[in-house]
Formats: sequence, structure tokens, C-alpha cells
Amino acid sequence: MVEVTRLDGKTYYVNPHQIEYIERNPDTTLTMLSGKKLVVREDYQTLFSRIIEYRRLVGAFKNEE
Repeated sequence: MVEVTRLDGKTYYVNPHQIEYIERNPDTTLTMLSGKKLVVREDYQTLFSRIIEYRRLVGAFKNEE
């Protein structure tokens, strides 16, 4: 799971495998596979780094080599 911060400052976790795409408009918006949209404080690069770190932790890259 990847930690994200709502605009009101509360933190929560999302499953990065459920993210369909990420938009910058100007807030960072995650569109989930379910169609739900989440607006977060983190910028794209921060989210990208957290997703990579999570995938390394769970060993996801071993299947992609």
C-alpha cells in the first residue's frame, strides 16, 4: 500500500495496483480502476517513487525482468 495525503491533511493508503492513471490538473488526481477519483497533495514524482518502492518491497519487479 502507498501512503497519500488528502488536501485536508489526513493520510490514508491506496493499493497502487488499483490506480488506472494519474493526472496533474494542477492537483494530483488518481483515477482508480473502479472509476473513483482521489485528489492528493503529493506530486507525481513522489507518488511514482512510492509506487516503485512498494513494488520492490513486494517483489513485483522479479516477474517483470
